[in-house]
Amino acid sequence: MADTEVVETTAPAPGPTATRRRRVDLRERPQLWLVPTVFVVVVLAWEYGTRLLDVDEYVLPRPSQIVEALHRQLTDEQFWGHFWVTSQEALLGFAIGVGAAVLLGTFISQIKVVEATLMPYIVAFQTVPKVALAPLFVLWFGFGLTSKVVMAAVISFFPMLVNVIEGLRAADADRIQMLTVFGASRAQIFRMVRLPSALPFIFAGLDIGIVFAILGAVVGEFIGAKEGLGYLLLQTNYNFDIAGMFAVLVVLSVMGLLAHFLIRLLQRRLAFWAEDTKVIGA
Repeated sequence: MADTEVVETTAPAPGPTATRRRRVDLRERPQLWLVPTVFVVVVLAWEYGTRLLDVDEYVLPRPSQIVEALHRQLTDEQFWGHFWVTSQEALLGFAIGVGAAVLLGTFISQIKVVEATLMPYIVAFQTVPKVALAPLFVLWFGFGLTSKVVMAAVISFFPMLVNVIEGLRAADADRIQMLTVFGASRAQIFRMVRLPSALPFIFAGLDIGIVFAILGAVVGEFIGAKEGLGYLLLQTNYNFDIAGMFAVLVVLSVMGLLAHFLIRLLQRRLAFWAEDTKVIGA
């Protein structure tokens, strides 16, 4: 039986074209290296600046101390209970606020009489500082989950409402007229023209609305709560655990970033033709 020859193959090394492409990507997208570079510079300056100036940790803790406090909280079961409460409040409030904004915005944009009637009241209510409503919501709905959900819903409602109305108005008039000539119904025009035109605006409203919902939940917990990340912030403040406060703020920032990137991912999937639409009502 003849011996078989084994031939070893190796993957070719990346050529100059691939290397050049990576360099072009870094030039066209400088944020790929600028974002981590700025983060590292700020953290190092913060760490060694507070050490050299001998800043008291009760005034400004070092990043290393914040990391220790964050690790301590992440390994504590009570922390995850607070995290779940705030997440639940924000998500429920966001869903209610977005649902109400989409329904009302669609109704207003399609019927001019309704728009002329309701818009003055909506604008007047929008000028009221939403944070100032938190004590009223706690008084009306109690210290439980409901008052925080209402606060999150109200504070995320208006950016979504404005974007829905403007998005439905932004539909191409020529396309609407062409479909009307061909006998399309209002429902067909809405599905084929108005809704696709409004999707970028809707995702812009979702992007800012989810961040506002987290903010509303935390503000509601500041006013009156027995659990949640806002409540935990107050407790760390009372105990002069400033590093713990910063650790909770880091968690809230990560929550907002993850929600933002999730909305952006959905936008790239469903409204990929207009990713750079400007946020209205921010």
